[in-house]
Amino acid sequence: MVALVARQSVVIKCNMQASVMLGNYEFYYGAGLFCKLTGQKPDEDIRPKELKEFILPKLSEFSGENEKERYLVKLLMNYEETEEYGEEMKELLLWGLREDKVWEVN
Repeated sequence: MVALVARQSVVIKCNMQASVMLGNYEFYYGAGLFCKLTGQKPDEDIRPKELKEFILPKLSEFSGENEKERYLVKLLMNYEETEEYGEEMKELLLWGLREDKVWEVN
C-alpha cells in the first residue's frame, strides 16, 4: 500500500507540476523512473545517499522530452535524502525502473 501511495504521489506531482518530494519512498520511485528514462541501471540495494550520487550527473544534463520529465528532474534535484531505508524502497526503485504506464494514475 505504501508503495502505491508513493508512486501515485510522484505521478500526480509531475502531472500537476506542483509540490515537492516528501520522503525517501517517493524519492526511490522517482529515481527509478528517472533511471528508466535515461537508461541507467542502479544496484537494487543502493542506499539513499549513493542513489542520489548515482543519478546526480545525469540529472544536471537531462533536458527531458516534456514538462513532466523536467518536473521529475526538479523534484529529484531539490530532494534531500535521509538515511531511512527499507525493503519497500527497493520495491519502489524497481517499480520505477520497470514502469510501463508512465504518468498514468491508476
